[in-house]
This record gives sequence, structure tokens and C-alpha cells, in this order.
Amino acid sequence: MELTQSAISDLLTRLGPGSRHLCLPGDLDPQDLVDLLGDRFGAPRTLVLDGFTDPTVEESGGAALLVPFGGRAVTIRAWAYGDQWVGAGTARDTEGVERPVLVVAHRKVPEPSALAPGEDVDWLERLRRITGWTGPARQSDADWAEIESRLGTALPSDYKRMVETFGDGAFDGYLGLFQEPWADRGEGGPLVWAGTEHEDLYCWRADGDDPDRWPVLVRSFDGDDLVFDCRTAEFVCRILVDPHHPYTMARYFDTHWFMSYGTGD
Repeated sequence: MELTQSAISDLLTRLGPGSRHLCLPGDLDPQDLVDLLGDRFGAPRTLVLDGFTDPTVEESGGAALLVPFGGRAVTIRAWAYGDQWVGAGTARDTEGVERPVLVVAHRKVPEPSALAPGEDVDWLERLRRITGWTGPARQSDADWAEIESRLGTALPSDYKRMVETFGDGAFDGYLGLFQEPWADRGEGGPLVWAGTEHEDLYCWRADGDDPDRWPVLVRSFDGDDLVFDCRTAEFVCRILVDPHHPYTMARYFDTHWFMSYGTGD
């Protein structure tokens, strides 16, 4: 069979919701399958490599994808997408023949606990729970001193933690997290830290000398500005889960994830 994005869509439709898998024709290149899925879902995490399962893999990291193979998986890469895990690679069939496989499984991310009035919240940790993120730090060696010197300002600490935690990618495959902010409309413009495919820009309004107190400013594609009196990580948490937020993403997905643009685990 010829592998194209259309063919991938057809295969995923055949699998449908829930947990199912397909053994694909033996002449199909499993790396081509992984590459096409990577183009769609971002960088994968590796669950099984050369027959050895990552010992840290658990339910929150896609372990359900391995169940159909009963220890016969050879190489399995995994992607999170909404309430679904998608996996691809190779596994041995009941006769011991290694075959390309495509597999899906239900993905569940525990609901974050409700906030108590006045509770002191670590919004970055809450964001990790909301997205079910289990990946390692992506950019722990970022030279923030050099970046801040070049920009001429310190940056909010929770933004820097977000970059160090998630790296290059997009929340729900939609809200792209920039690894370095940049000034919109030249020097003196608001610093942009994220953006969407609809050309909305997510910035800070630099009120005062303490960047940890800067509110978030959203500049829409038509040039309108809307200010939110909260910090960066809190803003992302709220647009993911609050259906009443002006920029909510909760109406599109019940379960959220971070699509990594990196090289994978």
C-alpha cells in the first residue's frame, strides 16, 4: 500500500475510538509510517526499542498501546492526541514474524483538583497535570541571562519554567509556545511568547519592573488587544479548561496535551 496522509487518515478511521490495532502489510516501511504520524502529531515518545520496553512507561505515558502485543512489540513510538493514544512501529505476530503495526488506545488524564478560595497555586505544575505531560525537561540549559540581555529585560519566571519543561511545541497542537519572546511591531512593542495558527499573538504588557507581575495581553489577528490580569502559566491553564474564557480551547477538547516539535524521547 502507498503511505500518504490520506491513507493514514483512513487507517485511523478504521481503528475508530477505543483500543484497537492493525497489522499492516509486510512490505510497508514502518519508518515511513512513523514519519507521517510525526508530521501530524509532532515528535513521538519511544515506548519500545529493539524489543526492550522503557521501564518508566505507565498508563499516563501510553502503556495501554502495548497491551495488544503481549510482550511481542519490537519498536513502538507513541503520540498523545486529545483523549487518544496513537502508536506505530513493529511487533511480532503469533508466528514470530515482525510486522508493521498501527495501534490506538484511550487516553485519560486525571482532572486537576478544584482550587480552594485563596489557594496558592503552582500553575506550571497544574499545567503539567492538565496536559498529562510526563516528558523530561526540554531546554534546561537555556541561557536566559544571554536572552534577557539581548531583549533588554528580565522575563517572567513561570514562562521560563514552561520552556524548560515543555520545550518547542504547541498546547493542543494549536497554541505554539515560543522558545524566545520577540517584540511585536519592532522595538518597544509588546513581547510575544506564544501564537496560534489564526495569527493571534500572546504577549505581556510590561507594566513595571517586575516581570512576574506582568499581565498577559492577547493581540488578535485584526489588531485588537485584550488584557488578562494573570501570569503566563495561569493564562494557559485557564484557556485550556475554562469553557467561558474568551480564548477557550475547552470547547474543542476534553483532554489536553502538548505536541512536541522536538526530536522525541
